[in-house]
Amino acid sequence: MSFDAKLGQIISRHEELSSIMAEGKLSSEAFQAHSREYAELSPVVDAINEFQAAKDEMAGLEELLADPEMRDMAQEEYYALKETLPELEHKLKVSLLPKDSADSKNAILEIRAGTGGDEAALFAGDLFTMYRGYASVRGWRMEVLEASESDLGGYKEIIIQVSGNDVFSRLKYESGGHRVQRVPVTESGGRIHTSAATVAVLPEAEDVEINIEDKDLRIDVYRASGAGGQHVNRTESAVRITHIPTGEVVAIQDEKSQHKNKAKAMKILASRILERERAAAAKSRSDERKSQVGSGDRSERIRTYNFPQGRVTDHRINLTLQKLERVLTGVDLDEIISALIAEDQADMMASLDNY
Repeated sequence: MSFDAKLGQIISRHEELSSIMAEGKLSSEAFQAHSREYAELSPVVDAINEFQAAKDEMAGLEELLADPEMRDMAQEEYYALKETLPELEHKLKVSLLPKDSADSKNAILEIRAGTGGDEAALFAGDLFTMYRGYASVRGWRMEVLEASESDLGGYKEIIIQVSGNDVFSRLKYESGGHRVQRVPVTESGGRIHTSAATVAVLPEAEDVEINIEDKDLRIDVYRASGAGGQHVNRTESAVRITHIPTGEVVAIQDEKSQHKNKAKAMKILASRILERERAAAAKSRSDERKSQVGSGDRSERIRTYNFPQGRVTDHRINLTLQKLERVLTGVDLDEIISALIAEDQADMMASLDNY
């Protein structure tokens, strides 16, 4: 199918949906499905119409340029439109890219200290501070669901719910291994150490998406322990939920209430199971398209934060910024994420060249 034929097919489907809905013969469920598809196609159709109108205008100006009496009048407008047309074509192709159904969702953000002991936990704390700052810049809300602090500060593990507009669509690029190179506060000899932390970003599951049956769960309750747990040590408020079919285990002791801890654990468990299903679907499509920005596998090293040189390097796109502090406060993290999104779009856009 040619590119123009594909555009014509989209416009025809958009008109067909409009006609079917106008008849008023659909059930409420069918109307919602048609309305959703119509809404998804509408911005694509707008981009098509804008691009086609510019092409038609360009053809008209070319005719005027052939007329000696009209050439001077048309020339300036022609060259201005000639510069604009590629931008409109790019905008159109971006609108045609496959959509990730999870992009509009909230996210569960999990940060875990890796190799490096106390220094890795401090680095996990730095990453949490970075994402908290980034959430503030984006106008998102954050809620800590579970946190395990280390003795020197930072976190062995911290799990956060992030809510707002387009949360998952941007944070999903943060999944993977993060590495820091710096002189630890515990290092008396001034030697640079390398430590690591892993980040997992999961789309928050909605109740209608994941059906978890009671028979597939093993729920254990126990007394909370460790820092922050003293106030509930007399009661079995901590909850550990095991999803037997997948082996996923979530333990929460953050709240005084066993009921609240169970609710938090179920939220995290559902999101992990949803991500398992997404990963399985993505793997089945991997032969069709391999993303240049990485798989999001937590074992994959995606970024290095080098303190002695004040730089951050994202290894997936070979991007280096000499603004370590501004990235770690979250202020300039968007510069990296936007570059990753652009690279991902360029990779997907290459498939449109087949049309």
